[in-house]
Amino acid sequence: MISETYFELLCKEVRNLDEFSSSKYQLEKIVNDIANYSSNAELELIQKLGILKKERIIPKFDVKQGNIIELLYKYLGAREIDEKYSVLKSEAALSFEDLSNQLNELIGLDFVKEQISNLICFNKVQILRERQNLKKAYRTMHMAFLGNPGTAKTTVARIVGKMYKSLGLLSKGHFIETSRTDLIAEYQGQTAIKVKRLVQKAKGGVLFIDEAYSITENENSDSYGRECLTELTKALEDYREDLVVIVAGYQDLMEKFFQSNPGLKSRFNNFIIFNDYSLDEMFSIFTFFCNKNDYLISDKAKIKLKEVLEKQMKNEDEVNSNGRLARNLFDAVIMNQAKRIFKISSVSKEELMLITEEDIVD
Repeated sequence: MISETYFELLCKEVRNLDEFSSSKYQLEKIVNDIANYSSNAELELIQKLGILKKERIIPKFDVKQGNIIELLYKYLGAREIDEKYSVLKSEAALSFEDLSNQLNELIGLDFVKEQISNLICFNKVQILRERQNLKKAYRTMHMAFLGNPGTAKTTVARIVGKMYKSLGLLSKGHFIETSRTDLIAEYQGQTAIKVKRLVQKAKGGVLFIDEAYSITENENSDSYGRECLTELTKALEDYREDLVVIVAGYQDLMEKFFQSNPGLKSRFNNFIIFNDYSLDEMFSIFTFFCNKNDYLISDKAKIKLKEVLEKQMKNEDEVNSNGRLARNLFDAVIMNQAKRIFKISSVSKEELMLITEEDIVD
C-alpha cells in the first residue's frame, strides 16, 4: 500500500457515492476489502464504477469515475492497477465464441469439453424456453471437477464462469479460488461467518474450492469442517440462481467428501472427470510453452524430449502430475539452454531460441 492519506480520500469518495445510491453497490465495503488484500477487490470496484457510469448515476451525483480511479492508482500504485485493469478490459471484450474457442484450444480434455458443451446447450435452451414463457427445467449449475492435479481444472472453471456470464446466467462471472484455510476459522462458531462472507463475495460468479475433500479430512473430530459444510450446503441452495460453486480434487477422495454431509451430493448435478494426459498430449503441452515463449525445438531434441517425458510419467514421484510435469520440465530445459549458450561469445537470435538435444536432461 502507498499512502494512508489517499486511502482516506478514496473512502470519502465512495462513501458519498454509497449514500447517493442507497448503498446499492457497497463501494465502501469493496474498498475495505482492497485494504485487507482481498483477491479481485480492485477489479470489483472498477466494474461497479463502470455500472454506475452506464446507469448514469455517477454523472447525476457529479462525481467522476476518473477521480476514484485516480485515487486507486495513487493508493495502490499505477503498475498494479494497470495490470488488473488491462485484464478486466480484455475479459470484457471476449464474446461467447471467443470463450468457446479458448476451451476448445486446451490440449486434450475431450470428455470435459463434451460435458461443458452439453451444459451450455441445456442452459441455452432453458433461456429460450423462458423467453417464450415456458417452464424452465431446473438443474443446478454447481459442479464437481474430479481428477488429478495439473489437468486444467482451474483453467476450465475460469472459462466456464465467463461463459455463463456471457449467457446471462451469472451477473458478474468473476472467479474466486479458495481452499480449506480460507473457509475454516480459528475459533468455534466463526467458520459459518467466514463461509457466509466468502459466499457473498463470490455471488454472481464462480467459487472454486480446490482440494475440497480437505474440509472433511478429520471427519471424526473436525467440528469446524462440519460447520463449514453445513453453511456451504445451505448457500448452494440459497444462491443457486446467481452463483456457481465448483469443488475439485482427486476422484476417490471427493467421493468420501460427498458422503460426509447428507444432501451435499444432491446439490451437484454435474460431475466432470478430468483424465490424465497421454504422452502425446504432454508433448503438446511442452511445445505449447515453447511457442508461447519464443523457443524452437530441434528434431533430435523432440525425440529425446518424448523419451524423458515417458520415463518421468512412470516415475513414482511424478505419476499423475500431468501439466505440472510438463511445466517443470520446460523450466528445467530453458535453464539448461541458458547455461549452454551463456558460454558462447556472440549469440544469434536463432541460437537464443533453439532448444537442442543437449538441453533435455533426464
